Amino acid sequence: MTQRGQTYLGLAIVLGLAAAGVGYYSLNAVSARAAAGATAQFRDVVVTVADVTYGVKLEKNLLRVVRYPKDAVPFGAFSTMDSVVGQTTKVFLGAREPVTTIKLSSRGGGLSMLVRPTMRAASIEVNQVSGVSGFVLPGDRVDVLSTIDSRSNDGNAVTRTVLQNVEVLAAGLKTDQKENKPLPVQAVTLLVDPTGAEVLAHAQHEGDIHLVLRNPDDQGKVEVAATSTRTLLGLSINEPMPLRPRVSAPQAAHIRKPAEPGFIRMIRSAQVTEQPAVPDSK
Repeated sequence: MTQRGQTYLGLAIVLGLAAAGVGYYSLNAVSARAAAGATAQFRDVVVTVADVTYGVKLEKNLLRVVRYPKDAVPFGAFSTMDSVVGQTTKVFLGAREPVTTIKLSSRGGGLSMLVRPTMRAASIEVNQVSGVSGFVLPGDRVDVLSTIDSRSNDGNAVTRTVLQNVEVLAAGLKTDQKENKPLPVQAVTLLVDPTGAEVLAHAQHEGDIHLVLRNPDDQGKVEVAATSTRTLLGLSINEPMPLRPRVSAPQAAHIRKPAEPGFIRMIRSAQVTEQPAVPDSK
């Protein structure tokens, strides 16, 4: 190859390398601009790691930051975990759900977050029968019945529906001490207005309370007449009530049985005991 050919070849190589370099840097610049544009279209959003119930104080282990399209970021969302940590959830949050201001409260926590303005949370104790066998769950709707014995001792107890369509906020078992033994008692918390809270407190004071479970779609209130023992037995006002024993049969039999010679019988809180009699001193 002549010297002139070699010169042309060298020049072609140099021009080719220069073109490749220009193309490389141009592509990098375009990619950088595209990446910058894509980054500008996304935002950091704080979401939950797993399901979080209401009344939970949020910590960093319950949160993480993900990238959301700019146009899909929920209103009131947070971009940093530090702005969320320490606040309390007011509602249930599902896993990977964005945390927003309307779902949080910087004050309070627990059950109080479910009490709406102008309403009150009132708790009552019920047994397995009066509490619908323990099947009352948060979110259910119930009617509250109160049974009160007659003050005239004529045996004519009265049952009346005192509250209707009441929302259950919480329900669970707690341990109560009775005769030095743990006794499981079901506690049910109801959402009522101030007047309903007074009615509920008075019903607990005067007699026994029973809960009646409702269908959640049945929101209506029904006029229900009170039921008395006379009504239940089909007796008129002038008819006498049948007598019923005030003590159980075993207790009555034990009471009727004479005490052993040399012993005296003592009755305390419906408990019958016999103790040796103390002889008179002469």
